[in-house]
Amino acid sequence: MGKETGFLEVDRQDRTYADPKERLTHYREFVIPHDEDKLQLQASRCMNCGIPYCHNGCPVNNIIPDWNHLVYEGDWQNALEILHSTNNFPEFTGRVCPAPCEASCTLNITDQPVTIKSIECAIIDRGWKEGWVQPQPPKEKTGKSVAVVGSGPAGMACAQQLARAGHSVTLFEKSDRIGGLMRYGIPDFKMEKSLINRRAVQMEAEGVTLRTSTEVGVDVSMKSLKENFDAIVLSGGAEDARPLQIPGAELPGVRLAMEFLTQQNKRVAGDSEERAAPRGSLTATGKHVIVIGGGDTGSDCVGTSNRQGAASVTQIEIMPKPPEMEDKLLTWPDWPMKLRTSTSHEEGVDRDWAVLTKEVVGEDGKVTGLKCVRADWSNGKLEEVPDSEFVLKADLILLAMGFVGPRKAGVVEQSGVKLTDRGNVDADTVAYRTSDEQIWACGDMRRGQSLVVWAIREGRQCAASVDEALMGATQLPR
Repeated sequence: MGKETGFLEVDRQDRTYADPKERLTHYREFVIPHDEDKLQLQASRCMNCGIPYCHNGCPVNNIIPDWNHLVYEGDWQNALEILHSTNNFPEFTGRVCPAPCEASCTLNITDQPVTIKSIECAIIDRGWKEGWVQPQPPKEKTGKSVAVVGSGPAGMACAQQLARAGHSVTLFEKSDRIGGLMRYGIPDFKMEKSLINRRAVQMEAEGVTLRTSTEVGVDVSMKSLKENFDAIVLSGGAEDARPLQIPGAELPGVRLAMEFLTQQNKRVAGDSEERAAPRGSLTATGKHVIVIGGGDTGSDCVGTSNRQGAASVTQIEIMPKPPEMEDKLLTWPDWPMKLRTSTSHEEGVDRDWAVLTKEVVGEDGKVTGLKCVRADWSNGKLEEVPDSEFVLKADLILLAMGFVGPRKAGVVEQSGVKLTDRGNVDADTVAYRTSDEQIWACGDMRRGQSLVVWAIREGRQCAASVDEALMGATQLPR
């Protein structure tokens, strides 16, 4: 694979980014990709390692060494075909996936993993540019119909696979555009939404019917779906945000991260302020912003706040600060827990760890600060550090503390399916079937809050299960 001595001759060199001062002036993507020659050099580093742990590190089991080798040889079109064989939407994962495949790369033992994510993104971007990505409509129809509820990456992948198998697929989405939280939760500076739009065009050409602004459980009942479709797939995501349960959390300056991010994404899409923010504008302009939650959503709030012109941005996390580097002998090839600094963090933010919130401070009905204490995790459980109380100045507090599962009102309640102890729809990863034989579930609605790449995997596997149940056998890959 690649060049036998490539990993010895070529150092890892990943994509670069536009200067923070420049990129803070807009919401466009700011990654500076490699040219073809540099990409081929980077692909040459994929060594013949015998057991490619990157296969298992990648949730969709991308055949990474094969397409790395084809890029090294300049055979980009075949590289794209192999890439698409396991991943319906590599342009999504090539931008927003945290790349667990690179953590599993054999060369990561010496902190020099192959730039898998960059090469993946380059393959699909070239595929679109060259016109190699085309609709794949089925040669014949099966006469079976499937309703897919929720158009995030799991629903999109499931719907596309089922349509290619010949089923009549209707993809229901409660929002005005498809994409789920991938469209409205991920800022455009990380992934421009034209990427979703062109996939929507492809899926329609393959036979998928897109029904946006249609909430199942509200505009259309589950009873109606069961009467009119042979199978139903629940892929609505995990949208029930974890609340902040401290005094003062009810003040109007305490808002959910997804409300904040969705509004800005709609503005970027060209929506009027009335359409983007029907319940009132939420912006960070001129405000002292505190983001509670140290994950990707919190990072996205940081980048968006800085672009809106916040006076200051502080991000706090209840867990202790991770180590700068992992213990390779202990963690590799598994995903390591270590300090991660995003491009949004590099644009300007004060970060703090092991911080427990105690009270939202307000005056005249407005947020003025956040009272906190230091958290001690040394005994393996959360304990407050005595006499460590402090107050952070704040005008706006954004809650990015994760999600506790799918929303129950509407589609979940009407479906009557069994739930897990954590409140997710109960279905295994073999059949993806729920307690109702007509209903399947995949993605975050089934597994809980997770990654785009895991959603794509589950959508594909769920489609294979549905196809097999409807037809007695399936040729769809899992």
